[in-house]
Amino acid sequence: MLIKLAWRNIWRNKRRSIITILAVTFAVMLSIAMRGLQLGTYDLNIRNAVELFSGYLQIQREGYQTSPTLHKSFRFDKKIRKICEDQPQIIGYTPRIVGDGLISFRDNSLGAAILAIDPQTEPAVSTLLKKLNAGQMFASDTTDEIVVGYKLLKNLKTAIGDTVVVLSQGFDGSLGNLKFRIIGTLKTGAPELDQGAVVMGLSTAQNLLSMYGRISMIAISLARLNDIDAVQKQLNDALSGSKLTTLRWNQIMPELQQAIEMDNIGGKLFLAILLLVVAFGITNTVLMSVTERFQEFGVTLAIGMPQKKLVSLVFIETILMTLVGLAFGNLLAMGINAYLTQHPIVFGGEYAELYQEYGFLPQLQSTLQPDIFINITVVVLIIALIACLYPLAKVYRLAPLKGIRYT
Repeated sequence: MLIKLAWRNIWRNKRRSIITILAVTFAVMLSIAMRGLQLGTYDLNIRNAVELFSGYLQIQREGYQTSPTLHKSFRFDKKIRKICEDQPQIIGYTPRIVGDGLISFRDNSLGAAILAIDPQTEPAVSTLLKKLNAGQMFASDTTDEIVVGYKLLKNLKTAIGDTVVVLSQGFDGSLGNLKFRIIGTLKTGAPELDQGAVVMGLSTAQNLLSMYGRISMIAISLARLNDIDAVQKQLNDALSGSKLTTLRWNQIMPELQQAIEMDNIGGKLFLAILLLVVAFGITNTVLMSVTERFQEFGVTLAIGMPQKKLVSLVFIETILMTLVGLAFGNLLAMGINAYLTQHPIVFGGEYAELYQEYGFLPQLQSTLQPDIFINITVVVLIIALIACLYPLAKVYRLAPLKGIRYT
């Protein structure tokens, strides 16, 4: 009976009720759409970063991340292979060597980051081989062919097909140098790779750096980001006692994690301000509705209606208006998020350069993660409950005679 009465009371003043419902609808729609864009874009950039080169997880020697040197390398033996293959969530893994060196062409010499990969296993972990800008990729890890960043090629004043010399200090402390032929360039969007990367075969790098049978890391790819914690724990348990450890992407790239956290704080602050405005709107609407019906409430109390039932009636009115707004807001937000998931917003020009400078893709993509809809809905519902406390308190303290005489 109270629900039926509350529903009728809502539509006694249609304009005010519709405005309140629309305010809740707009707030919910905007909050979910913005949060979906934020989290969807974060996932997009995380996947892009980890699939570009780092991998979702990496197996390294303990202490390598803080002080990477060739002396913190390890042997890629059958035991480690079996540990990786025994994890069903792992869809790919590949060994790598990372080192520093000098690349020279005629009178020009530049510092270079040596990235040694196995072209057979690398595609299962990263998209590095797909970032070819010109030329071609080497097919074997034993060849004397290399691929370099397109900016490095330009700065070195050389061209595809030229022969260069790569010089580097080896694992045993000796200086190694080999001649290589440049057969292609990379354009990844990551400045550190485009300006300094020299990609060569794994076996070739082991000869250059005197690291026979040794590697710097194993990059691992997973089917889902949500599997990272479980796989990291399983790998660390399997590797216990071997002086090897498993690091997740945000431990390998803490600067990306920090950039996401800073942006996330700004997004949450905006949502908090938006929801606070909605809270004041709900409070104002309910308070006006209650105040203009004080005489009606006074008569109702005088003829014997319990005070608690009257409070419950006002409470149900507030909840019903909020639920209607939540329903419409969720439906509209679902449509917006679904569209932006399939049709991302892509920036160009200066905006694209700005995004890339901070390590992000110049693209906004949404997501349909259920927890976004659930969290926003619960938060708005709680805000509505809090917002109606003051009007309910006034109804609870209303005396029958005072209500009848209220003008």
